[in-house]
Amino acid sequence: MSTETSSEPTYRVVRNDEEQYSIYRADRDLPAGWLAIPVEGTREECLAVINELWTDMRPRSLRERLGA
Repeated sequence: MSTETSSEPTYRVVRNDEEQYSIYRADRDLPAGWLAIPVEGTREECLAVINELWTDMRPRSLRERLGA
């Protein structure tokens, strides 16, 4: 992924226990309940990775309950 430019911050891809994804500024501590996966880059790059990884928007607990 690209490195931070002076005008745009670097983001990281994060995931919670329900396997829901988001992006978070790389220079900030993560909020409780979120873990960083090893992907950093621009906002657009991180969102593209999430688009590839997060194919089922339902929370993990719901998928398990429904037997998916």
